[in-house]
Amino acid sequence: MTTRLAIIVPCYNEEEVLPETNRRLLQVLTRLQARAAITADSAIYYVDDGSRDRTWSLIADLARQDSRVHGIKLSRNRGHQAALMSGLLTVPGDALISIDADLQDDVDVIDRMVDEHAAGAEIVYGVRDSRQTDTVFKRNTALAYYGLMRKMGVDLIHNHADFRLMGRRAIEALRDYGETNMFLRGIVPLIGYRVATVRYDRAERFAGVSKYPLRKMLTFALEGITSFSVVPLRLITLLGVLISVASFAMIVFVVYVTLVLRAVVPGWASTVVPIYFLGGIQMLSMGVIGEYVAKIYLETKRRPRYLIEATV
Repeated sequence: MTTRLAIIVPCYNEEEVLPETNRRLLQVLTRLQARAAITADSAIYYVDDGSRDRTWSLIADLARQDSRVHGIKLSRNRGHQAALMSGLLTVPGDALISIDADLQDDVDVIDRMVDEHAAGAEIVYGVRDSRQTDTVFKRNTALAYYGLMRKMGVDLIHNHADFRLMGRRAIEALRDYGETNMFLRGIVPLIGYRVATVRYDRAERFAGVSKYPLRKMLTFALEGITSFSVVPLRLITLLGVLISVASFAMIVFVVYVTLVLRAVVPGWASTVVPIYFLGGIQMLSMGVIGEYVAKIYLETKRRPRYLIEATV
């Protein structure tokens, strides 16, 4: 059965790269349509996540030039994951592929994704085989993050970001996940169904600058950990037990020194250091608990994840 394919591209200030991205993706659609792998009404959907440059006007121009190009404009910037969700839950199609606009993900492997879906895979992950174009810092921190998430019990696909194909059945299952704080890399593996992977080498950004500076990367990493793992809370409990044991041992030692050895070491360090140490542990623990409470607070409000302002 020929698949009606939709390619979803979240965009935030991507005016420099958008024309080339559109050209390459149209080539992919043309190639797949030529071999009857996808239907004639398969299309590209750009999601403008509140861009401040000419991104939306470019999308509108591209849509006028080719009927296979469409655009969705969000009312304001809501973040990469919300932009992805707006496309996934709005766009029609038998199979939906999400890919970033920066062309770091290889668009040519979309052919293999479509073939894997035709063979029965409901979800097809694009997995980075090589990250040589990343900086040493980014490559090593990414690997450390994947390792940390695995240790915390979060089921992530190693070296996979948000380049994936999802069939209609998987999309409808995703619709049932109603979290306000979305972390798709952790949610999609929870869906199940038959999966496949295609591997590719990650390229350098074609143009423009990264929309994920260090601050946003750290925020995104924290979002993933606190959305899918309660291990930090359990570590606080373990830390409390260890400190209690150490404190009890210290009490025994002080009583022994005072009553048996009759030698009390004078000085403020023995008093002040434990106070500062325990105070720091308490503040850290409150901060971790606060992250989880904040998530509960946001989830209970049930605010919409995005609002669509216009479509073309």
